[in-house]
Amino acid sequence: MSTEVNTTTHEAVRGSVAAVTVEAVPRTKTELRAEAARARVELAQTLDAIEYRLNVPRQLRVRSRLANVRLRELGEKNPLALAGIVLGAATAAVGAIWLGVRAVQRR
Repeated sequence: MSTEVNTTTHEAVRGSVAAVTVEAVPRTKTELRAEAARARVELAQTLDAIEYRLNVPRQLRVRSRLANVRLRELGEKNPLALAGIVLGAATAAVGAIWLGVRAVQRR
């Protein structure tokens, strides 16, 4: 058991040393600074993307504006289709209100 652990540990260390040896190519300060700058830019982009995805109010504003633009385009291209959508939405809203009032009256 002890021999197996020592062999495994030795192989892992040897692999680590080999990996370090391969990557231990001397780099200039300029290359290191450029790599650090790229890493900072990548991190900033990643954080911006995460913030954008998790910002629910902003997502709602974006989706709302997108819906408004699409409805305007639909109104310009096919006004009858837009009128049908508005009529259907109004009917659904009135139906929901009516069902709500009716449910309250039954209590």
